Order: sequence, then structure tokens, then C-alpha cells
Amino acid sequence: MTLADIATISGKGGLFKILKPAKSGVILESLDEAKTKLVATAHHKLSVLNEISIYTTTKEGTVALEDVLKKINQEFGNDLGLDADADNAELKSFMKAVLPEYDENRVYVSDIKKLVKWYGVLQLQAPEIFTQEESKEEDNG
Repeated sequence: MTLADIATISGKGGLFKILKPAKSGVILESLDEAKTKLVATAHHKLSVLNEISIYTTTKEGTVALEDVLKKINQEFGNDLGLDADADNAELKSFMKAVLPEYDENRVYVSDIKKLVKWYGVLQLQAPEIFTQEESKEEDNG
């Protein structure tokens, strides 16, 4: 599995594996023990993880979520030392440690909480993401 196979839906917690297209949208399966299936339609705001980036103060202006996740994995492994319920100062400090140039005005605490939650889910459900090299030649056919 790669980040191109995983999506998030606004208003629904958690991450979803993209299974296949359907007549009215895309069939997804939750990345948790329940493995709930649902169809995301045009009414849902679906974001594929490999298309998400985090705002920075650098010239580029953003850094890919995949790069941030891999950096977290290199520096912290399985133990982040905090969870998404940590206080705001702790979460901001964590983000600063992982990505010192993150844009504090545009990256909210709620975004950092999502990052921490997603990291935990990916560690459990798709650990291969952290060991893959940039796999741009994936066959999506």
C-alpha cells in the first residue's frame, strides 16, 4: 500500500483504503478493525494522502505529507512520546522538532492532531509506507 491508496474524507474520522471506482463514486474501506466499507460520492470532500502537503516558511512553501511521515518515522519510530490528545504546546513543540520550518500561522493544532492520529493508524495498518522509496511508477491501472 502507498499513500496514493489511502484517503481521508472531511467530516469522517480516520483513514480509508481506496478499493475501486464505482458508478457513483469510489469504494473505500476504513483502516481500522471494523473495516467498514462506504462509497464516497461527489458530495464528499475526499483527499488522497499523497496529494496532501504541509505549509512551510521555505521558498517552496510546502513539504509533502509523505516526507513528513517518513521523517517522523526516522526520528521517533513507533513511539512519538505523545498522542493527539496532548496539549497544544506539546503538539506544536513536536511539530517544530519534526519540521522546524512549518508555518505556524497556517498549520493549526487540529492539523497536527490529525498528523499524529494518521501516523498511528499508518504504523498499524500500512507500515510499508515508511520503508518504501518514492514509488512514482506505481501501476494504477
